[in-house]
Amino acid sequence: MSVVPFPPMKRPLVAILRGVRPEETPDIVSALIDSGMTAIEIPLNSPDPFRSIEIAVRMSPAGILVGAGTVLTLEAVERLHDIGGRLLVSPNVDPEIIARARALGMVTMPGVFTATEALLAARAGASCLKFFPASVLGAAGITAIRAVLPPDLVIAAVGGVSDRNFADYTRAGIVAFGLGSSLYKPGMTAAEIAVRAKASIDAYDNAIQQVDG
Repeated sequence: MSVVPFPPMKRPLVAILRGVRPEETPDIVSALIDSGMTAIEIPLNSPDPFRSIEIAVRMSPAGILVGAGTVLTLEAVERLHDIGGRLLVSPNVDPEIIARARALGMVTMPGVFTATEALLAARAGASCLKFFPASVLGAAGITAIRAVLPPDLVIAAVGGVSDRNFADYTRAGIVAFGLGSSLYKPGMTAAEIAVRAKASIDAYDNAIQQVDG
């Protein structure tokens, strides 16, 4: 079984734009890219999400990973592929969805919370595991489960993670994150998001530097 790898990134931070509207998408995506973000997820329970994703795909240069979150059906997988989305994030582990997305060359990031779910996702060929909600498990909980997972599998912490607590996770060797409400909330302007993105990137770089140093 071939696994689509999570692409190497200077900062594996996924900006989660839950609730974004198509008319806001160009300015917000531009602000995120200009700030240095390299992965963007638009959940499918947002208004007209596929239109927003298509806009984001069209305006993103090579090296920017764009896709959908809250993907729950095979139909959504196909539609995401048709508009050029390359990142598929789900709240659960559905081996059929992971397999189809993998066959289409998408990076898959299913949500897990237990060792059982994590091992199932790994066996299905997931590119990356999204431990959610990370704030409940904490770095220690994720690390305990990680001990039974393939050592090269990318692990991301999502849910309750922000520029305030990156270091708690990076000290445990967890370096990929999904940023939701700490980065974007519906109604925020592109300028406000740019400020939060810069704060997140600065905090991330500092946390990584502390580990490397």
